[in-house]
Amino acid sequence: MLYLLVSQHDHAPFLNLFRYITFRSGAACLTALMISLLFGGPVIRMLRRIQREGQPIRASGPERHLLEKAGTPTMGGVLILLSLFISTLLWADLKNGFVWAVLFVTAGFGAVGFADDYLKLSRRNTAGVPGKVRLFCEFLTSLIAGYWLQHLMPPELANKLAFPFVKEALLPLGFAFPIFAMIVITGFGNAVNFTDGLDGLATVPVIIAALVFALISYLVGNHVFADYLQLHAVPGTGELGVFCAALVGAGLGFLWYNAPPAAVFMGDTGSLPLGGALGAVAVAVKHELVLCIVGGLFVIETLSVIIQVGWFKRTGRRVFLMAPLHHHFEKKGWQEPKIVIRFWIVAIIFGLCGLATLKIR
Repeated sequence: MLYLLVSQHDHAPFLNLFRYITFRSGAACLTALMISLLFGGPVIRMLRRIQREGQPIRASGPERHLLEKAGTPTMGGVLILLSLFISTLLWADLKNGFVWAVLFVTAGFGAVGFADDYLKLSRRNTAGVPGKVRLFCEFLTSLIAGYWLQHLMPPELANKLAFPFVKEALLPLGFAFPIFAMIVITGFGNAVNFTDGLDGLATVPVIIAALVFALISYLVGNHVFADYLQLHAVPGTGELGVFCAALVGAGLGFLWYNAPPAAVFMGDTGSLPLGGALGAVAVAVKHELVLCIVGGLFVIETLSVIIQVGWFKRTGRRVFLMAPLHHHFEKKGWQEPKIVIRFWIVAIIFGLCGLATLKIR
């Protein structure tokens, strides 16, 4: 919004700052951070007043959760989404289709997560929206976004899959590209959801991934940098750097309240849209496979669930003491801060590996 207003006035040279994506990205990050810090307290108090007993704790989960986390309010993702949307709408170019497509995914997944959290709270159990209904809504949102993003891309890239570490190779997906995009977006939405099980565990890896993709978006959207790094340029995606920066600020502000011991949980209201947003950005900038590297921690957590369920159905035995993986280490006796910080370190390593793909061609 501010970008559109300023772009109409050329009489004040200092306003040219607003035309730079780098400046607006920094401003978006700070704006989202300030909104989170200013409104975090009131939002948490409101959630406590409405929820009273807090998030229902799964009885089959680690025993200490029933004692240590009982009464903590959930749906803190409302604070993240509020900060993210206000900041993006203030600082991004609202004529940019990529921005609206990613916001559409974020809002759609946020609505699904909100409904899931609401049903859990109202029923006082951990059964929210039925799995098939939830997946249908996620798939539909992702499929629409996939078609949308496909039509925003240059024709020579629209239906193709790019590979990290390779300069020119593109795999034509044809009509299957929106389906591929649907799988990436929905998959990462649920991957972040699986990871969100301990205080601050999912928040920092999301921030790291958003930082990496803020840089990737800026480079891919700039022909000069894209040509130098031999990346596939996608004009217009630079504005997603503003969105990713806003996501970093919103995540940092939420972490202030979500750090152990958490004053609020993000719930599905936060984890689903954050993962979906990262997936949508990756599709837009043609770095879907790089997202699997940058978000390697989320991939591992998801694989632990798939392996556990699949092996148990086949043999009746468990591979892990409990899935997702962070619960396995809880069962082994690791303290929560140790698990969280070590998982953060793993997320940083994956983020650095993802950045390396920009140069290794």
